[in-house]
Amino acid sequence: MNNSTALYDFFPGSLPLLVNVPHCGTGLPQDLAERMTPAALAVPDTDWHVEKLYDFVTGLGVGLMAAKLSRYVVDLNRDPEGKPLYPGADNTELCPSRSFGNQPVYLDGSSVAPAEMAERRALYWQPYHDRLAAELAALKARHGFVLLLDGHSIPSMVPRFFEGRLPDLNLGTNDMQSCDAGLAAQAYAALQRDTRFSHVHNGRFKGGYITRHYGRPADGMHALQLELAEICYMDEAQPQPYDAARAAPLIDVLRGLVEALLQWRP
Repeated sequence: MNNSTALYDFFPGSLPLLVNVPHCGTGLPQDLAERMTPAALAVPDTDWHVEKLYDFVTGLGVGLMAAKLSRYVVDLNRDPEGKPLYPGADNTELCPSRSFGNQPVYLDGSSVAPAEMAERRALYWQPYHDRLAAELAALKARHGFVLLLDGHSIPSMVPRFFEGRLPDLNLGTNDMQSCDAGLAAQAYAALQRDTRFSHVHNGRFKGGYITRHYGRPADGMHALQLELAEICYMDEAQPQPYDAARAAPLIDVLRGLVEALLQWRP
């Protein structure tokens, strides 16, 4: 399970933008699946179909990387040492023990022991980040700068994490620290063009570990996260199958965002 083909799909691009989708995976190692609750085996906290929403980017010359394993194995968008993204809030762990609905992931209700967490980090988290970091470094060397768009989605209502309904389009730039201010403004303007979707910049979701770690604008590395409310492109109660017609308007917005990012120059 520790070979790269089991960890992610990767489609290289020639332009200075990489789209990364770390939570779309649904794969579970068999020994882990045997310990999980029936509800958790359905991997309900998957970022459903986000890799499909962005698959148009490869035709533009943009690279695309998408995880194949579930976030229940290891969360690729969490600090490897377990530091919380939002101190004082309810944060999910590197190896989650509770679902977004606050239900146990494991049959015995346990958390993942530190030794097992370290093993999963070495087997699954580190190789993914090694490949991501290598591609960003290669693009930066080729172009002099690099842009990373980290793609996510979440149900529109998750009381564990936020009150009420989430805006449709949630742009995160770590309070303007993970990318150039002009780039952030250009990206947000692109999201605002379609009035069918609501939007916010650095609201509840400001960017996870990936955005914060790789976004170093002073070094020519610019990272943005886009969290989508799943209701704006799918039936949240029945996530399967993918509804291309329902997703089409949102894909138009994402295409506009990607084109805006590609037009930016430092």
